[in-house]
Amino acid sequence: MTLIAKEVFLTKGIGRHKEKLASFEEALRDAQIARFNLVHVSSILPPNCNLVSRQKGLTRLKSGQIVHCVMSRNSVNENHRLIAASVGMAIPKDRNHYGYISEHHTFGETDEKTGEYAEDLAALMLSTIQGIEFAQDTTWDQKEEIWKMSGKIVRTMNITQSAIGVGDMWTTVVAAAVFVF
Repeated sequence: MTLIAKEVFLTKGIGRHKEKLASFEEALRDAQIARFNLVHVSSILPPNCNLVSRQKGLTRLKSGQIVHCVMSRNSVNENHRLIAASVGMAIPKDRNHYGYISEHHTFGETDEKTGEYAEDLAALMLSTIQGIEFAQDTTWDQKEEIWKMSGKIVRTMNITQSAIGVGDMWTTVVAAAVFVF
């Protein structure tokens, strides 16, 4: 049997607990994906896979179901330490071709910086199979301009969750692209 996702949705969450695993569970609950058996997969957005809202995607899934996702997660138990987790997505103009999803997590960086990096990483991976080439010293801004001019990457996006560690508790953040078959 061939499993190729028809839809994907993005979600994010944050959790806090004195136990690290429980803080991860809380983050999954906040992202509304704790009731599934999550299987982490690599970074391919299937051809013709439609981006849907989290609400719509969740209605198509059942509790206990094995669900494939690309997930980024980060945890900290240090007071005042900033963490972030992000998933970036690059969708090709030709929807019959596959795209890319990246995962990235950081310490000390804002939502915006972490999300932009994850998004750029997905676009970079897609550009390498689209025949878009760069000089070794090309900056991210220059690469973005080249991607736009190529017309081969139609859309990029990210979903990012950040949080600041609190006291004696574990803080966990997650971001995920969840596939629906």
